[in-house]
Amino acid sequence: MKSFFLLSLLTSSALTIQAQITETATDAVKNMGLGWNLGNTLDANVGNGTDFEAASYWGQQGVDSETCWGQNTTTPELISMMKNAGFGSIRVPVTWYNHMDKDGNVDKAWMARVHEVVDYVIDNGLYCVLNVHHDTGAGSSGFKHWIQASEDNYTQNRARFEKLWQQIAEEFKNYGKELVFEGYNEMLDPLSSWCFASYAASGQYDAIVATSAYNAINSYAQSFVNAVRATGGNNESRNLIVNTYAAANGFGSWNAHLLDPLTKLNMPDDKTADHIIFEVHAYPEIVSNGNPISTTLMKKNVDNMIAIVKDNLVSMGGPVIIGEWGTSNVDKSGATDYDLHKTELFQFVDYFIQQTKAEGIGTFYWMGLTDGFYRSVPAFNQADLAERMAKAYHGSSFEGEYPGFSASEEVVAFEGSKRIGWGNPVTINASLFENFDENSTLTISFTQDADAEDDIQFFYGDWSDKLYFIYEGKSYFADFQPSQFLGSNAGSSHVIPFSFSAETCANFKKVGMLMQGNGITIKKVVLSSSTSGIEQLVVSEDNDVIYNTLGVRVKEMKSGNIYIKNGKKIIAQ
Repeated sequence: MKSFFLLSLLTSSALTIQAQITETATDAVKNMGLGWNLGNTLDANVGNGTDFEAASYWGQQGVDSETCWGQNTTTPELISMMKNAGFGSIRVPVTWYNHMDKDGNVDKAWMARVHEVVDYVIDNGLYCVLNVHHDTGAGSSGFKHWIQASEDNYTQNRARFEKLWQQIAEEFKNYGKELVFEGYNEMLDPLSSWCFASYAASGQYDAIVATSAYNAINSYAQSFVNAVRATGGNNESRNLIVNTYAAANGFGSWNAHLLDPLTKLNMPDDKTADHIIFEVHAYPEIVSNGNPISTTLMKKNVDNMIAIVKDNLVSMGGPVIIGEWGTSNVDKSGATDYDLHKTELFQFVDYFIQQTKAEGIGTFYWMGLTDGFYRSVPAFNQADLAERMAKAYHGSSFEGEYPGFSASEEVVAFEGSKRIGWGNPVTINASLFENFDENSTLTISFTQDADAEDDIQFFYGDWSDKLYFIYEGKSYFADFQPSQFLGSNAGSSHVIPFSFSAETCANFKKVGMLMQGNGITIKKVVLSSSTSGIEQLVVSEDNDVIYNTLGVRVKEMKSGNIYIKNGKKIIAQ
């Protein structure tokens, strides 16, 4: 009996040791490889409410929030595409307040969806960084993020924050080293100061506000570590990430307080040594006054930023990831460095990725590469940039896969549930209009949420102008109001085809289009061109073989979508 008891103890001890994550934070960052953010997806939210103690602030959305910022529903095929392109890790930003109640209880359906997306990443053999995202951020008159960098806010929300992380940690406690938790995103003071705490105060600094903010950051970081470790299992040794204030990286010399977010951050107390990672973000300018900066200056800026994070964060005993990065130049038309300064952008990408890798710093590119409709194909809309990143990291001989997209007869440009608003549109990329002309149709499936002031407003994709549309053979300018055109009321659903003049279609090919409005939730947008690539599709005689309208074979049909079966176009019921 005694021998059996001893054997049981040894067996139990062996299992416990096996459950520990022995990979240190430094090794984890090295092993993450090239990273990418699945942005504007599980982090998308409506952003309504200012009173954290009001029940109405919490739980405002269902799982369809994933598409409310214009992204399509995430699929495992998208994550597989990123792996095949050479990426080794995916940061999955998640917003929680719109899926939890006042007491901090997370909706089970939302947790299940988050779990599903995490599994997409882990099942592909990639590292996954899971965080608390737009629960922090810059506030406005109509919305305040419930997690803020102030001592009063920490006191008010400590229990709720710890409960949130307890639930997340319990959900994933048995996952291995590839899953890393990030406690909070860009936490700002109540003034929504960027760069450093109290920057938005009068005189650009307030010592009382700043001290309170940095104390709160350290308190939230400690609460995060304590809550996760307390759940046991692999969470006792899981690698954890804490951000600086605003995820600021300290670069620059224009203000003496720029380094404060780094120097005021403490290494959290942790019973497990060498398992804390620091995070900053970086969106440097590579263009000044409309002209690219010199290659020498660009490289100097990268070197200086790396030196700052090494001197102030790595020196505390933890590695660093740049959890979001990109360049910050966007002109008035919405064009970015990718559109206007690609040569300089690619030079920056090469140097930035190579130098951060050499210094043991992880990097996660913010969105881009594949966006909107492209994620649902899946395909890259910036395939050359994705390839450039992969070669910068892995070497010039690396051969990844970078599928593109060519528009066919039927294109589902958007599918989900997005309540459009003024300045909050459904966007259709210009490349999707490749085969679109005056004989083509744009069909919108939507629900009408309001009886009055309901509106779908058509704009060119660069916001340059409203445009004419054709409905039932007549031309109208800019605004389609269901209550007036259809005589319908709130709660009704519609599927309406529109067409456009040849001149308008030509402009779509250049700048795309936007649909903003009021009192309308768009469910689906389908472009049906007059050209027919489907007829040339060779379809197997096997009755069970089904293709989507892009000519890709699928295993099952989704209700409401168009498919090709036995050479015929069908709508799944």
